[in-house]
Parts: sequence; C-alpha cells; structure tokens
Amino acid sequence: MLRFPPLSCSLRTRACRIPETRISAELTQADMVQLLKPRRGAVKTITLDNGSEFAGHVAAGKAVTAETYFCDPYCSGQRGSNENTNGLIRQYFPKGTDFRQVTDGELRKVVKKLNDRPRKRLGYRIPAQVFLGEYSGALDTSGAALIA
Repeated sequence: MLRFPPLSCSLRTRACRIPETRISAELTQADMVQLLKPRRGAVKTITLDNGSEFAGHVAAGKAVTAETYFCDPYCSGQRGSNENTNGLIRQYFPKGTDFRQVTDGELRKVVKKLNDRPRKRLGYRIPAQVFLGEYSGALDTSGAALIA
C-alpha cells in the first residue's frame, strides 16, 4: 500500500450524488471507476482517507491506471486540495446544508464556478486550462503545481 504522494494538486472539481444507502466498498469502487475511467490517462493519482468504503482501492486504481495513496490518520494537511475545495464549497453550501434539497442544476453551477476560478497554485490559471492543456499536451504545465 502506498502512502501520501510527495506533491498533489487537484486540477478539477467534481461533484456527484451517492445516496447514503449505497456507501459500501464494492459500490464505492464501482462509482470511482465510473467517474474516473473517462478521464483515464489524465488521472495520475487518487488520494483517499482511511474509510472502509475505500477497501476496493487497488481494483479502482488499476481500472483507471492511477496510483492510490492513503493519508495518515488525522492529518488533514495531507489532503490540502481536498480541504481547500471543501472550504470553497462551504461558501455556497454552509455546513448543515441538506443536499437532498439542492438541485443538480445548483450543484453543477457551483462546480462550474469553482472550475472557472483562477488558482494561485496553478499560476493564476483556471483548473480547466491546466487540466485540458496538460491532458492534450497543448499547454506547458510542467511547473504549475509547484508555484508557491
């Protein structure tokens, strides 16, 4: 099992609805593959927390040709991009929001706003520019994740 990668940078925000009744290792693995397989080749690593729902991480990683990593327990700093994105999402949906009341359209609108927001970490480019440019080879993004 691999541990946390030395440097990680989330290039795109994704949101999906997974009903509470579906949280299991098998279904989480299937959902991960379904969401990430179309981006195969663009997804290099997957960083997970230590929940039992990620027991199928090896098969999911192989299916999308990505390495999987786990954070150390209680080290949210190792999931910096994730924690930062959660904070950005909370600007639109405060803690305690009942997501059953949030429409898919509202969720897509917030995801689009987050993906169209320039990020210091990406040299003030928007995630779509870096993701699409890196994926297609059209942009030189070799140092994008290293900008302090």
